[in-house]
Amino acid sequence: QVQLVESGGGLVQAGGSLRLSCAASGRTISSYTMGWFRQAAGKEREFVARFYVSGSTSYADSVKGRITTARGEAKNTVFLQMNSLKSEDPAVYYCKTYGTDIYWGQGTQVTVSS
Repeated sequence: QVQLVESGGGLVQAGGSLRLSCAASGRTISSYTMGWFRQAAGKEREFVARFYVSGSTSYADSVKGRITTARGEAKNTVFLQMNSLKSEDPAVYYCKTYGTDIYWGQGTQVTVSS
């Protein structure tokens, strides 16, 4: 069993930055590909970024060049660095594991003011 806890969300002005964290407990996540998703009010949850076990990454077209994901040195944390935040970025952001065992965090709210 893996528990995922996201943090780092909040209110930021358009053009600003936030760094979200996804901390895992219960089991190491170094062998999991990790993903970030977001869900805006009234919309379906959508893919944002993926951090593969190999260390490679992939991103949704809407966030390429602005958002990056990386694994922390402690290996049981994954980060989502969000820069140049836009009006279309506000949502609850979730992290999840890929593979046979899928776990989701509870999400962290990101709000962008214009």
